[in-house]
Amino acid sequence: MRTLYNILFAFFFVLSSPYYFRRMWRRGNWRPGFPERFARYNPNLKQALTNRHVIWMHAVSVGEVNLCTQLIRALEVRMPNVKFVVSTTTTTGMAELKKHLPTHISKIYYPIDRRKWVRHALAVINPEAIILAEAEIWPNFLWRAQEVKIPVFLANARLSDRSFRGYKRFGFLFRQLFASLAGVGAQNETDAERLRLLGCRPEAIHVVGNLKFDAARLDERWPLDVPALFRQIGVPSDAPILVGGSTHNGEEIILAEIAQRLRGQFPKLFLVLVPRHFERCVEVGRQLRARGVNFVYRNQVGADSTFLDGKVECLLVNTTGELRFFYECATIVFVGKSVTAMGGQNPIEPGALGKAMVFGQNMQNFAEIARNFVSENGAAQARDPEMLEKIIARLLADGSYREEMGRNARRVVDQNLGAVHRTVDMIVEQLKGRDIFIAPGN
Repeated sequence: MRTLYNILFAFFFVLSSPYYFRRMWRRGNWRPGFPERFARYNPNLKQALTNRHVIWMHAVSVGEVNLCTQLIRALEVRMPNVKFVVSTTTTTGMAELKKHLPTHISKIYYPIDRRKWVRHALAVINPEAIILAEAEIWPNFLWRAQEVKIPVFLANARLSDRSFRGYKRFGFLFRQLFASLAGVGAQNETDAERLRLLGCRPEAIHVVGNLKFDAARLDERWPLDVPALFRQIGVPSDAPILVGGSTHNGEEIILAEIAQRLRGQFPKLFLVLVPRHFERCVEVGRQLRARGVNFVYRNQVGADSTFLDGKVECLLVNTTGELRFFYECATIVFVGKSVTAMGGQNPIEPGALGKAMVFGQNMQNFAEIARNFVSENGAAQARDPEMLEKIIARLLADGSYREEMGRNARRVVDQNLGAVHRTVDMIVEQLKGRDIFIAPGN
């Protein structure tokens, strides 16, 4: 089985490399750390880890960085003598790690799942335990961890319908890997049952809730003064702000056209578009320009730039890591990847900020969370663009309705806090007996 996997992996790696390299090139800043993908590390990393108890945590991309930040903060209290290494797969994820985590925490790229590179990576880092955020299952990595008896934990485990079907179809490969996990923090009972069906040992599964509720409550400040930025581009101080967060192809134009129509009733309405993949902004800009939308790119607005003619009606955010700060100033939030694409993006962050929000019908990746927000009147769900426009119009017209929705959303988040500490308890309990000092919990 392992031989077959490695033959197929080598074949598909060669076949897909041009595509993935092009993606990295388009996102930019791909050179720093590139050798780490092949387990070639700076000698300073080995020196920093020598004679230390190490825990390796993996955050696939931007979405998991806040989860790791929360977990590390809580784990450092319980295991103060541990050195943390955090890996990611994408350049945007690395940028977020460097932005959010202190310098004493090592940040690396996750090795490509070739046997040679995985073996070398684990030999260099030599972790006491590995924590994978959400479902990131690479066979060679987990096989090698088994061989050298490193316990592996799955935190904030979530399985979409598609992922569940895929893992089940290839159960002959993944079942033994799931069975090897030392601890699994499932988001809910549905995910827990799916994980049992995929081979996880029942005693290893703990339903802890969703870490993203805790991650959304980070009391973090970033030196981005959004109101000042709005003043630079001539947005009136009393203008209602519609923020499209983590939008996907087609959703930017839907929102722009809705905003254009609604300005007949709400002439000061200002639109902020934050595409999920910032490299799409050039194409989105062409689409907006073709429809006569007067917009500026976020990176055009600097300390010396002013757009005080009052004609700018849209800000297109072509930078990363700033969505939260635009959410803070939003009147209404649209959660992307829910109208023209499948899966949906995270609605918890605007909910934690008490913002009225709306999303489309395609929230499969956050199905239970979306249902929770909607059932508690903390969000509205639109079945199509026409309904989306009606909901936005109502929220703009009815301030009390908007404020009530925001309060309800915040209450949903507050009711679901605590997953971080339950996850930490699960991990600490499994690591007792190792030569690691573990402080008592609260």
